[in-house]
Amino acid sequence: MTGIKLAVIGYGGMGSYHVETILKNETAIEVVGIYDILTDRKEAAAEKGWYCFSDLEELLADEAVEAVLIATPNDSHKDLAVTALRAGKHVVCEKPVTLNVAELDEILSVAEETGNIFMVHQNRRWDPDFLIIRELYKKQQIGELFQIESRVHGGNGIPGDWRHLKKHGGGMVLDWGVHLFDQLLWLIDSPIKACYSDLSYILGDEVDDGFMVHLIFENGVRALIEVGTTNYVNLPRWYVKGTAGTAKIEDWDLSGEVIRATGKEQQTPKPIQAGVGLTKTMAPPSKEATEALTMPEVLETFPSFYQNFYEVVRQGAEPIVKNEEVRYVLELIESILSKGEQSSVDNCQEKLLRDIDAAEMKRETSKALV
Repeated sequence: MTGIKLAVIGYGGMGSYHVETILKNETAIEVVGIYDILTDRKEAAAEKGWYCFSDLEELLADEAVEAVLIATPNDSHKDLAVTALRAGKHVVCEKPVTLNVAELDEILSVAEETGNIFMVHQNRRWDPDFLIIRELYKKQQIGELFQIESRVHGGNGIPGDWRHLKKHGGGMVLDWGVHLFDQLLWLIDSPIKACYSDLSYILGDEVDDGFMVHLIFENGVRALIEVGTTNYVNLPRWYVKGTAGTAKIEDWDLSGEVIRATGKEQQTPKPIQAGVGLTKTMAPPSKEATEALTMPEVLETFPSFYQNFYEVVRQGAEPIVKNEEVRYVLELIESILSKGEQSSVDNCQEKLLRDIDAAEMKRETSKALV
């Protein structure tokens, strides 16, 4: 098998990770060079033994280069993708693919026009923790999942520099949101019925530093997606409820538990002390009523992203990450961000009106007491 000769545009955190980790043992791809606008990154790539293109024009003019990986700040993806496609290159693009749906549509139009392959690196479809949830959802070991909570928490604020800036596509909705939304929309084969969002700006940046999004799907599944960068105590990465059990995965180390109802008739719960009161409702179920299952060990049954990219380019295979799926995720993100901005304005206006009403009521009360 002759690997696809690929050049990397952008040798920052993600570009170097692709080269040094993801593609290190990937026989389907042969990295032939690096291009970055920053001198220190070119020097870092050269020290690793990689050929460094002097400029983008040299890279695109090189007939040996069949494909490019775009691993640059989000706002530059569209122009680079269109230029590379028109230069006859296949394109892999980091996510979020673009800042809005219109930019993505422009890329897809050029890809169709040129006949070149364009794929987005939605790599977290391969995450082991997600694959476990996918297994529980599809095989219903704890019944039909009707509530899915997906969270990523950290206490380091927004990382990097450009991720703080709106013009570069910063913020957590576009950073981690694009991963978590993609996982759920790929998992749940049902249209979104409703979406409610709450964006956080507690750190004072012009972009969101976290969010909570509630999705309701037409098949009845409800999902909560939460990202936080000011969390010093983290909630579980996954918490899911099924009609016959509950499961949680604490973190990427896959620690957690799966509890399933046995179906055996349980005794009437005895009241337990709850604070200064009693409760039967929240008393634990009897030992006979539930059983602990082993956390599923799930291996993906589909090829790696780059193996699939190779098969799409060389053999006309079906992409695992389809562009229409990427577009659906971007539509959701665009809706959330537009609602978030409007919500912030509305909330400020509502608070102002409440403050005015409260002040007026206080004055009227004062008059009545005089």
